[in-house]
Amino acid sequence: MTLASELKDFVMNGNVMDLAVAVVVGVAFNAVITAFVSDIITPLIGIPGHLNFSAMTYSVNGSIFMVGAFVSALISFLTIVVVIFFLVVKPVSKMKEISSKKEKKGATTKQCPECLSIIPVGARRCAFCTSKVK
Repeated sequence: MTLASELKDFVMNGNVMDLAVAVVVGVAFNAVITAFVSDIITPLIGIPGHLNFSAMTYSVNGSIFMVGAFVSALISFLTIVVVIFFLVVKPVSKMKEISSKKEKKGATTKQCPECLSIIPVGARRCAFCTSKVK
């Protein structure tokens, strides 16, 4: 096997392609969330007092500390975390919970714990080994 064919097999492996797609989707998702937070959520924070943290600085012996830029970045980070939690994590968790309930509700058979045969959900005894089933 040549080096080129090994490299091709590695790149075409499902895990590598999945990772590449995940990175591209992640970058696009990051752009959407960043735009949402910076264009919609952050201006809402400034409404009550017309706050502009980016102009806040602190100076010591000619060195300028941009405290406002850090505070703005911190507020942006916390806002993004809250937005991601409420608009992505919570809805996805709820959808998973709903789908798992549907899967459990739809089951019409179960497995006998003694002989491992498939029997109806409502059966009290296994039809194959006659053991009691809970």
